[in-house]
Amino acid sequence: MALERLDGTFGAGALISVGKARTAALFKKPTKALEDVINKGRTAMTTVDFTPLQGGVPIVADGAIVGAVGVSGASSAQEDEELAIAGATAVTAAAPVSYFQAPQVRDAFAKGAVLFDGEGRNYMVHASRRDGAGQAEVHAKDADIIYVLDGSATFVTGGTVVEPKTTAPDEVRGREIVRGETRTISKGDVVIVPAGTPHWFERVPSAFTYYVVKVRS
Repeated sequence: MALERLDGTFGAGALISVGKARTAALFKKPTKALEDVINKGRTAMTTVDFTPLQGGVPIVADGAIVGAVGVSGASSAQEDEELAIAGATAVTAAAPVSYFQAPQVRDAFAKGAVLFDGEGRNYMVHASRRDGAGQAEVHAKDADIIYVLDGSATFVTGGTVVEPKTTAPDEVRGREIVRGETRTISKGDVVIVPAGTPHWFERVPSAFTYYVVKVRS
């Protein structure tokens, strides 16, 4: 459940929006239909505890009512409903399929690049490449799922980051890791690094390519 009121709008709009959403969910239909019934003369319906004002739309998933969106305070009742429809549609819309052709993927691995930036999702996909050791890293909110495509590296996880510095929100970098667990990872290996876990490519003797799927918690 969520409620948001824009700055400068009238305070009652928030309560009306909630009422519209509740009404659309309970009656399993847009609130405009109920407002139309009352306007056509069935005024007895006004004795019921609900909000028969245009701008409430149910959310339908797999044929079932799973919630509703209510909007109040737009320039007109019709715009209230249009915004509510847009919100309900966005909630149930399927995410588009992302497709990357082989030449694009090869180019990404040749230099190391973000393949999918994760806009609107809780994950990213990196086509990563290393030609040498890197800094120690800690991602406070992102888990790294690593699949090695080619090469080998000495990979350290856990332990303590030496000389840690915050380089971006929820991101820490450091010179090295001490008292961590050391592994040699190579082609075909998979490593899952939970969010908040220090990790470090301590030694990379030659070109090392790997997929990283970053999943945000």
